[in-house]
Amino acid sequence: MRKRTWDIVLIAAVLLAAAVLWLCLRPTETGASVLVIRDGQEIARYALQEDRTVTIGEADYNVLEIRDGQAAVIDANCGDHTCVRTGAVSRAGESIICLPHRLEIRITGGADSDVDIVAQ
Repeated sequence: MRKRTWDIVLIAAVLLAAAVLWLCLRPTETGASVLVIRDGQEIARYALQEDRTVTIGEADYNVLEIRDGQAAVIDANCGDHTCVRTGAVSRAGESIICLPHRLEIRITGGADSDVDIVAQ
């Protein structure tokens, strides 16, 4: 009977840890926006909570997809595609950079990210 009590305590601890992780890692709060900057100038701003797909540029283009509270570059005609491989961002301060097109996509407002640096 003693072993069963510790099993229940262990299961409760795992469920509590999962709930805390979910609360910490959930998508941003309302009010967050996606700021699109080219050559140091703001060219567009979109609400992070409104789903849309936008093509930025013509000859040198990036396709920005905002969905489910996250923003990602899903296609680009730059040479290295680092912006596409960066993946989705959703917390204030996170950004996607496309150096060949001199483009930055930055999340502003909402909850701040607890991450100081990301290494790939």
